[in-house]
Amino acid sequence: MATGEKAGTWGTLTNTNWDIIEQISGGYTTQALTDNDTVALAKNDGTTGATLATRVIKLTGTLSVGNATVTVPDAALNWWLVNNAEGGSTYTVTFKTVGGTGVTWAAGVTGTKLLYNDGTNIVDASSDFGSVAGSTTEIQYNNAGAFGGDSNLAWVAATGLNIGSQKELRLLDTTGGEYIGMKAGGTTTSYTLTMPSAIATSNDQILTSTTGGVLSWVDNSGGTSWQAVETGATFTAVAGNGYPVNTTAQACTATLPAGTAGDEVSFIDYARTFDTNNLTVTADGSENIYASTNDLTNAVEGAGFTLVYVDATQGWLLKDK
Repeated sequence: MATGEKAGTWGTLTNTNWDIIEQISGGYTTQALTDNDTVALAKNDGTTGATLATRVIKLTGTLSVGNATVTVPDAALNWWLVNNAEGGSTYTVTFKTVGGTGVTWAAGVTGTKLLYNDGTNIVDASSDFGSVAGSTTEIQYNNAGAFGGDSNLAWVAATGLNIGSQKELRLLDTTGGEYIGMKAGGTTTSYTLTMPSAIATSNDQILTSTTGGVLSWVDNSGGTSWQAVETGATFTAVAGNGYPVNTTAQACTATLPAGTAGDEVSFIDYARTFDTNNLTVTADGSENIYASTNDLTNAVEGAGFTLVYVDATQGWLLKDK
C-alpha cells in the first residue's frame, strides 16, 4: 500500500496478523489470578500477546483472601486448555463468559480442563475425551504447554470416575464392553510402586516388592514341584520337589539335600510296591532324620509323605503321618 492511512505499514500489519494466528493455533501463556476479584481477558487489536488469543492458559498464584474469576467476552467463540495451578486450598477458581456461569474448580482442586465458549457460556468438554462410562478425565501438561515430559493422565477427587468412594482407572478391551479396573483402598496411605525394567525371564515367575515399593520378578518358590517318575536304584532329592518313586524293579534309596530350615521334600509310592521293594531315605552327610543319623525306610504300600527340615538337632521331620 503506497498511499492512504496504512501507507508503508502494510507488511508490518500482515506479519503481526500471522503472529496472532500462530499464537491462537498453539500458544502457551500464564495468567496470574487476583484475590476476591475478576480478571477480564480481552483480545488485542493489531498486537500479539493477548492471553485470550492463546490456546493453552495456565492460571497461577495463591489465593489467600477470596475466590477468583476469569472472564472472556461472550462473543469470543474459541476453545482453550485451561490449567488451574492456583497454589491455595481454600478458594475456588471460575472460568466464564461475562454473562455466563462458567466452569469452577472447587477449593483445593487443581488440574486441566478442555473448555469452549458456545456464545452464551463456558462449557467443560473434558468428559467427552478419553471418558469411560461417564467419567471425567483430567489432562495435565508440562510448563511448556506440551503433552509429554512430566505430563500424565489422572483422576482427581472432584472429577474422577465415581465407583463407590474411590476413583478407578479402567483399561478397556477391544469391544469397550469389558475392562480391568484399578483403584486405591479406602484408607490408603500414599505410595508408589516401581515396576520391573523388563518382563519376566521365565514362565511362572511372580512379582515381589521391597518395603519401598520396588517390584521385581522372582521364581515362584511356593508349593511342591513334582518331578518325573524315579525308576532307578538311587537318586538325590532337591528341596521343594516331589518325587513319584517306582520300585517295581528294585528297591530305591533317595538322598536328601543339605537342609535349610523350612526345606521340604515329598515322596509317593508310584506303583504301590514300597511293601515289596522299600524306599529308603538317607540324610545328607551327618545330618539327622528325627534326631538320628539312621536312615528312614518306608515299607508301606501306596505310601506318600513329606519331610521338612527343622534344625541341626532334629534334622528332617515328617510333615504328615
